[in-house]
Amino acid sequence: MKRTRGLYSRISEYNNICDAFCKAAKGKHHQNDVITFKSQFDKNIQDIRKQLINKKVVMGNYYFFLIHDPKLRSICAASFPERVLHHAIMNICEPILEKYAIYDSYACRKGKGTHRAIYRVQSYSKKYDWYLKLDIRRYFDSIDHFVMIKLLSKRFKDNDLILLFQQWLDTYHTDIGKGVPIGSLLSQHFANYYMSAFDHWIKRKLRIKGYLRYMDDFLLFSSDKEQLKDALINIQNYLYDNLSLKLKDPIQLNKTNRGIPFLGFRVYPVKILLNHRSKTRFSRKFIAYEKKWVEGQWSDERLLRNMNSLIEFTKVANAEGYRQRIIDRFGVPS
Repeated sequence: MKRTRGLYSRISEYNNICDAFCKAAKGKHHQNDVITFKSQFDKNIQDIRKQLINKKVVMGNYYFFLIHDPKLRSICAASFPERVLHHAIMNICEPILEKYAIYDSYACRKGKGTHRAIYRVQSYSKKYDWYLKLDIRRYFDSIDHFVMIKLLSKRFKDNDLILLFQQWLDTYHTDIGKGVPIGSLLSQHFANYYMSAFDHWIKRKLRIKGYLRYMDDFLLFSSDKEQLKDALINIQNYLYDNLSLKLKDPIQLNKTNRGIPFLGFRVYPVKILLNHRSKTRFSRKFIAYEKKWVEGQWSDERLLRNMNSLIEFTKVANAEGYRQRIIDRFGVPS
């Protein structure tokens, strides 16, 4: 694939940054940082534009907080102007990364997502007898900055853009030259791209036809158990040698008719179930949402929007009873 040049100047265009603001502010116009930005809208847009044109971009203004979803995670949130910048970058760069993605990559892509990934898993479970489920140990923390720049340089020819990527990588590390912040738009897209070459290697070199990936969680399917065992050895070597990554234990190699645990569901050839951990997590979220509404932190509209979002997530599963109990308990419209 040819590398693309001339993108940096497009990122700094006024209309692109305005569009980036709309994306960064979507659903957040009530927040103080968005209100502050809007109070001097043109000045703030021009400030971002001037930073890009003068190549004096300010990045790394983060604040950190912890969430349990379900395990404890440290989330790194950029300031609102920086989030606008991230959207401005991805407005231009995302289509380039998209061209290199395989069909069965489901994270951070328009028209993909969790539900489509689950349906694809079920489709493969009907076709193949065995699955191999793998994920990466401490994925975001383990991403190698040097490797990331090398991979991005294969897609982008603009040196100013590569320097901007490097500057962003330099704002965060979990070890020397390692790690990208969980919670950043750039992290999501670049982390997804980081394993794109691996996707192509699986399909072309290992010739695994039944394969899909959602960020750092991926599944291989075959009716030949030995093929998957052989693939595992090659995968471990490839990940370590090319991406400085290691697999997380336990590794799961099992029959597809026993159900495949993936993205909070258990997928069978004939049904899809919401797993127990997801039910517990969602119930806790519903209670937390209701508490914010009772205390006046959330409006009726925001409460229903968030609750309906959780209900919608479960609709891929055969979980009518669970959904009805939630609707009855919290009064969420079906």
